[in-house]
Amino acid sequence: MSNKTNVAVKGETPDILFIEPFYGGSHKELIDTIIKSISTYTLVTMPCKKWHWRSRCGALSLMTIIPKVTTEKVLFCSSILNLAELLGLRPDLNSLKKVIYFHENQLIYPIQEIKNRDIQYSYNQIISCLAADIVIFNSNFNKNSFLSNIKKIIKLIPDYRSTNLEGIIRKKCEVLYFPVTFPEKPFEGRLNEKSNVLRIVWPHRWEFDKCPEDFFNVLLKLKTENIKFEVVVLGECYREIPEIMNVSREKLENEIVHCGYIDSKSTYFQTLMKCDVVVSTSHHEFFGVAMIEAAYCGCFPLVPNNLVYPEIYPNNCLYSNIEDLYARLKCYCLNPTLAYEDRSKLDLSFEKYSSVKLTPEFLKILNNK
Repeated sequence: MSNKTNVAVKGETPDILFIEPFYGGSHKELIDTIIKSISTYTLVTMPCKKWHWRSRCGALSLMTIIPKVTTEKVLFCSSILNLAELLGLRPDLNSLKKVIYFHENQLIYPIQEIKNRDIQYSYNQIISCLAADIVIFNSNFNKNSFLSNIKKIIKLIPDYRSTNLEGIIRKKCEVLYFPVTFPEKPFEGRLNEKSNVLRIVWPHRWEFDKCPEDFFNVLLKLKTENIKFEVVVLGECYREIPEIMNVSREKLENEIVHCGYIDSKSTYFQTLMKCDVVVSTSHHEFFGVAMIEAAYCGCFPLVPNNLVYPEIYPNNCLYSNIEDLYARLKCYCLNPTLAYEDRSKLDLSFEKYSSVKLTPEFLKILNNK
């Protein structure tokens, strides 16, 4: 991963200025997907590290790096960036149509007591929306949870509270699902080969909000009952590895088939196609690219019955609590063919989330149409 800020200009008369202070993961994938269909643009990026500092200080860091506006008409950024702050530091950018994309929102970060949270991240996102012309969310859940929690954040201000911010921002809002680039080769079905050991995949960032503790505690419980299974652990680790993962790698040494991030997308998809069930234990999720990819590659998804998941997945994919997840996985482990049968009947429209369908919708917005 490069530690350098990158400025790339394609074409002599770029129309769109892309700014991404956290250029990695789904943030990078979104930008890369869109620019494949654009002939002229300016792209300014920073490495995907220490997102807290990107959110706090990204505008200041980018102030002198972003080139002077020439032919650009549109600015596109993610909600990691404090857009309002950047516009104050670079007033020449105010002339552009400003579009901000929300991969997530900080207003419902999973800390129960709101007064114990650093609300600066939530505040940044609220004022970024006020500064933007168009606000795009990656799901209805993301949009609705953001708008409905603005008042809770503003109430923490001791006096001179602004009113009707929800109404002002709502008028600017749209929903465009994340444009997923699915593999060309459709899945053929590992369990169709009569596999007798269930292979479970967990394809998430190794961080607090994805709750690896819940997932691995379920697996450890299955092992204590001498129930056979295999597990594949994917996803990136940006900071310290959660202790449960170190413990589990030792206790599940015989069950773990793979553990670690896979950089090659084709290898990543091939790995998913060799798995049977994909699990989310997330406490903070607004779309979930990895889950959609795994389901497309032939895994049956098991997801919490909250957050964005009921918006995307049918009822038979939703579990109510960790005990329910344990029971579902135990059933599949004891009879892996059931997982294949459930996957073959999965009612999930992947076209709805495909980059082929969604990229033109992004282009309409960016091309002022």
